[in-house]
Order: sequence, then structure tokens, then C-alpha cells
Amino acid sequence: MTLNIEKEYDPELGIDYEKIALQVAEQILTEEKCPYEAEVSLLLTSNDEIHRLNLEYRGIDRPTDVLSFPQIEYETPSDFSRAEEHEAECFNPDTGELFLGDIIISLDKVKEQAENYGHGTRREFAFLVAHSMLHLLGYDHMTEEEAADMEARQDLALRHLGIER
Repeated sequence: MTLNIEKEYDPELGIDYEKIALQVAEQILTEEKCPYEAEVSLLLTSNDEIHRLNLEYRGIDRPTDVLSFPQIEYETPSDFSRAEEHEAECFNPDTGELFLGDIIISLDKVKEQAENYGHGTRREFAFLVAHSMLHLLGYDHMTEEEAADMEARQDLALRHLGIER
């Protein structure tokens, strides 16, 4: 798995962003039975920048914790046959890896939410990576059923990694 990580903001939360993101992303891909080596881009930013991006791309005028921009539109989550149908758009021609998309995380929100939920920044960051990876694989939480499914998948992946509240 290739994780292209860019830190345009680093408030020193005392965690190894790359190690955690890679572990969580690989765990999600394993549990979702991804048959390919994969590539994901991760941008670590501030509330101000994610606010601007949230307004620009979603029309929502406030900061958010994480934004996900999937490369593939799935009819069914984790149905990787869609990638095969659109091979030229979905696979990195240099590495052959399946490009899943982009994740943007506000490190300000990581700190704030960790404090609000009473757990560490490591757990909050890992949760946001898991959540976003599931979005990159076609999952959503628009209905109660979808939300419950995503939550169960996130919790299982984090539990398997020993990352709990």
C-alpha cells in the first residue's frame, strides 16, 4: 500500500500520523477484501483550510473533521469490479496500484474531538482514517442502517488493531 501524505499543518499532537494511517488503511483494505495493492493520498491540515475546502466542494460553511474524495463511484460498497471496468481512471500506470482517492483531515478537529470524546488523539486520528477509507470504498451514512454498518466496520478494524476508546 502506498500512502502519499502531505502535512501542510502540524500542531504536534504526539502521534506518528503515517504509521497510524498506514496501519488503519491496510486493516480496512484487508477486512474489505481488496484484491489489489492500493494507493491513497492524505492531506493533514487546519480548521481554516478544511473549512475553505468544505465550503468549496460541499457548500457547507464550517470546518469539518474529515473530507473524502473517492476515485471510484461504487454501486455497491467494496465492489472492486467497477475499478476493473474503468481501469485507465483507477490504476496508477506507474505502480499498478488501485488509486482509491484523497483524504483530508483537520488536525485541529482531531485534538478537539479527542478531548470532547475523552480519548486520545491517536484513537481519534485512527477513527477518522478508518471512516474516510470506508467512504473511499463506497460506504456512506445517509441512513440509520448505513451509519450503523459503517460504525460496525470502523469499530471492528480499530479493535483488530488494538485501538479502542
